[in-house]
Amino acid sequence: MRTVIVNNIVSLDGYYADADGDPLALNMDTAFDQANLESIERADVVLLGRESFDGFSAYWPFIADAPEPVEQESGPIRQYDEVNRAISRRWNAVPKVVITDRGPVPDSNAWAESTTAVPRDRLTEWLDAARGDIVVFASHVLWNDLLARGLVDELHLMVSPDALVTGVALFTRPASLELLEARTFEGSSNVQLRYRVRSR
Repeated sequence: MRTVIVNNIVSLDGYYADADGDPLALNMDTAFDQANLESIERADVVLLGRESFDGFSAYWPFIADAPEPVEQESGPIRQYDEVNRAISRRWNAVPKVVITDRGPVPDSNAWAESTTAVPRDRLTEWLDAARGDIVVFASHVLWNDLLARGLVDELHLMVSPDALVTGVALFTRPASLELLEARTFEGSSNVQLRYRVRSR
């Protein structure tokens, strides 16, 4: 059995990035980190678009064993805390599939050995053969295409307490969703909403 789970952050008014395409405009706090750790620990496979893969693979492989930085005046540097190091370790270990027509992942990429490149025209074939929990992080174009084809089972949306007014809309296709869970986090204004995708 296969389950496709999309994991994204979104503003209160429905944008996953600001007008410049930057998702860091949203509240990526410790609650966001903890939810992402739980999601990637659940994943049997992580499915990514090429741009998201390139961005993540340039950052996450090196957090787990990075030297402890000098503490800033404001306190410890969050990107090197135990949660983020655990996320990094899981990213490095979990099998990854990148959907791309730009060829294989270069051998120089830190995730080359744990990543399979699949051409776009073979995505459905790959999904038909896949089993377990397939988690999609970011990869906005990819998962909206899967959603339109009825291939997404759940959406896990971290709602940031920000109204961007303009930006990159989270959804590019209509969707009908059933709320499964609403979760709050101590010390955070974020709310995580977990939805089942209804058939349209």
